[in-house]
Amino acid sequence: MRAITQQTFGGPEVLTIVDAPEPQPLPTEVLVRVRAIGLNPLEARLRSGEFPLIGQPPFVLGWDLSGVVEQAWTGRFRPGDEVFGMPLFPRAANAYAEFVSAPALHLAPRPASLSPVEAAALPVAGLTAWQGLVDLGGVTEGDRVLIHGGGGGIGHIAIQLAKALGARVITTASGSKREFVKGLGADEVIDYQRVDFTETVRDIDLVLDTLGGDTTGRSLAVLRPGGHLVTAVADEDAELAARFEAADMRFSGIAVDPDPFALRGLAELAEQGRLRVHVQETFPFERVAEAHRLLDDGHLKGKLVLTG
Repeated sequence: MRAITQQTFGGPEVLTIVDAPEPQPLPTEVLVRVRAIGLNPLEARLRSGEFPLIGQPPFVLGWDLSGVVEQAWTGRFRPGDEVFGMPLFPRAANAYAEFVSAPALHLAPRPASLSPVEAAALPVAGLTAWQGLVDLGGVTEGDRVLIHGGGGGIGHIAIQLAKALGARVITTASGSKREFVKGLGADEVIDYQRVDFTETVRDIDLVLDTLGGDTTGRSLAVLRPGGHLVTAVADEDAELAARFEAADMRFSGIAVDPDPFALRGLAELAEQGRLRVHVQETFPFERVAEAHRLLDDGHLKGKLVLTG
């Protein structure tokens, strides 16, 4: 099979296509013929060596995938089933490849309402949003939720999920993404390039932070007493957590993990027409370096996806 690997840390040019042995599934696992692979900013950080989550090269990046079951050592799926998921995170799943062996419990049936490309773009972003808003945040009807980075991969899913939970959603986004995030259901859009969100927003029940930097700390000013900040990017900042706790606010970090219940919940929302996945652009294997240059640049609308 073909796989995309790297022998050293560096820029997008270190990613190369090689021939590799086809993985062999263990009991309770399935072998998936990969049809599409979602790309995430985390993978650019791993490629460059900024965040050594999976150790030293050589390695194969990637977690988001959709595809067809080829072999099944489990009763959960049969050969020919269409599946999607985020297997093994934070351990290496080796998803930048034509075949992936994955625990069946880390996958779910692909909903017919999502194409293979759309399904591959959903797991990491969708599970992060679900675990932030549902599991950690406990968002309920009538809550006021502020989502930072509403036009990005996590943010555009989080807007729709928060609306499905009955929340009033305010989001920060660039002016160029205003109509995009409004179309996803955002009740109020703050152009962060022109407006300081701390001067226009108050009494927020929950902030979902997908940006980090000073945005995380400044969000303390907009929370109601006892409010909650959930961050996907500053979860290990003990000093920041202490600041929130000293102000009688809650601070939680998301360490996203595979969750079949949440994955099926996201699929159900998609089937109901309450969740759509935006893919900015797709790339074949041969253009993976080009795709990673876009990841490095940031400011994406939704997700990027690789196809075989």
